[in-house]
Amino acid sequence: MGHHHHHHGHSHSHNDLKGRNLLISIALNIVITVSQVVGGIISGSLALLSDALHNFSDVLSLIISYVATLLGQKKASKNRTFGYKRAEILAAFINAATLMVVAAILMIEAVERFLEPQEIESDLVIWLSLIAILGNGFSVLLLKKDSADNMNMKSAYLHLLTDMMASVAVLIGGVLMKYYQIFWVDAVLTMAIALYLVYMGYDLLKESTKVLMLFTPSTIEIKEIVESICALDPVKNVHHVHIWQLNEDEIHLEAHIDFIEDIRLSEFDKILANIEEHVYHKHGINHVNIQPEFDKCDSKSVIVQD
Repeated sequence: MGHHHHHHGHSHSHNDLKGRNLLISIALNIVITVSQVVGGIISGSLALLSDALHNFSDVLSLIISYVATLLGQKKASKNRTFGYKRAEILAAFINAATLMVVAAILMIEAVERFLEPQEIESDLVIWLSLIAILGNGFSVLLLKKDSADNMNMKSAYLHLLTDMMASVAVLIGGVLMKYYQIFWVDAVLTMAIALYLVYMGYDLLKESTKVLMLFTPSTIEIKEIVESICALDPVKNVHHVHIWQLNEDEIHLEAHIDFIEDIRLSEFDKILANIEEHVYHKHGINHVNIQPEFDKCDSKSVIVQD
């Protein structure tokens, strides 16, 4: 059985930077949460207390992301042959699921605020929402780059972005209530944020679920890969194919290949090298595991099978 993989990992310095950025974001959100709780109690503002609750959910999601980043760096062992490579995907799934819960809470709040608008009792609410916008805004900028190609970081980024937007809604609502007595804007903005969160969060939840369920990545066509391997000279048939994504960096291909003739092992190694290069450069598959066969009695017609 031939097996090979292209190394495609992130450097330790990059992971350390990710961890540092998450720690800074955790510290900022703890400060924001505490200040909003104190401010909410002093001013009697339910809007501010609910915003504090969202910030606290951010703290928890950021801690989950941070722990997953640390676990992802741990080496494989005899009991954990893949190490903790799935930790970040699991964190993304948990955080995406909690994003949906936060979205539902925001929708309920928006309806309640629309039916019974709350007056902002104090300038303190406006100032604290400004602090939350600045704190979360800085955290959003810290995590933005890594969120583009990492589900775990994207889930943390979305939590912070949503919370920043919620604080903007509190601020705008506060200013319009204070100076213009317009009470419905806060509810409308909150509902818009919740809908945006469902739109973004659902996509992340779906993608992380696909990885956890070992689904074939949507960018890969199994039929196309099988046809390209079958086009190689001594290959008779490709069957029992499995393609799955282990984490953000690794896509695995496992297959049985039936050969026309009883080839030498050295010949198989050359064919394997061709297959590896082809699937890596064309499909991004960096772990290939091929079982060579000749005249073996098993079902050759089944491409995909348990």
